[in-house]
Amino acid sequence: MSPRTNPGTTAPARPQPQARAIRLGPRSAAALVLVGAVGVVAFGWPFLAPPGSGLSAHAQDAPWLFAGLLVLLMAVVAATISESGLGPKAVAMLGVLAATGAALRPIGAGTAGIEPMFFLMVLSGRVLGPGFGFTLGSLTMFASALLTGGVGPWLPFQMLAMGWFTMGAGLLPGPDRLRGRGELLLLALYGFLAAFAYGTLMNLAGWPFMGALASGIAFDPHAAVPANLARFVTYCLATSLGWDLGRAVCTVVLTVALGPALLRALRRATRRAVFETAVTFDPPTR
Repeated sequence: MSPRTNPGTTAPARPQPQARAIRLGPRSAAALVLVGAVGVVAFGWPFLAPPGSGLSAHAQDAPWLFAGLLVLLMAVVAATISESGLGPKAVAMLGVLAATGAALRPIGAGTAGIEPMFFLMVLSGRVLGPGFGFTLGSLTMFASALLTGGVGPWLPFQMLAMGWFTMGAGLLPGPDRLRGRGELLLLALYGFLAAFAYGTLMNLAGWPFMGALASGIAFDPHAAVPANLARFVTYCLATSLGWDLGRAVCTVVLTVALGPALLRALRRATRRAVFETAVTFDPPTR
């Protein structure tokens, strides 16, 4: 039997479907897949290139090559996403959130992994979807680099990694149904794991630069993949484990403490913005 409600009672309100500031069409999705594939090669080439190959022999030059390629590809992605419906309301929200994230990044200056911008990226990507999340993560990292003077060959890698970080939150299950404590735990778990993934990716971007600075853990272009993998794991444990753990814990704490209020604010803002409704102007009256 199906449950019935009494005449004097009202049915519990169901969560409304979330609006998406950017609807990913086939072209946008294809562009994201393309930049993702090139990004995987750009980050993981030390384990993909055969030992002693020409690419491995130019370990000092490869990050510059991939950085330039990533800039071009991300420009293509930005243009494609903008063609898919990045309206004035979405641009305004994108600018506000990117500016907020860029302002949060210098707090703590990365000391012991205290980087509060990551929790904002997780919650924003969750509410506004993967397309908006990728754009927001990349733009926030670019703006924060300009703010802190952190512009260099590592910036395209940071932009791509943060774009993936924020986009992943938008791909989590149950965006229209899961609410309350269950959603908060899901976001906290994602933020914890993704914080380590971000740190690992950035280690991959900088590891080939080391050269002979630390022969025991540096990338060896003539070594086999298992040997280089062991060197990379040692490098991560020795150099960034503390920062990655601090970033993960900071993200979890801020998500649990501020997540409910921020999620409500973001969802209320998206409902009021009504992204899927086109902006129209009435003709002038005579």
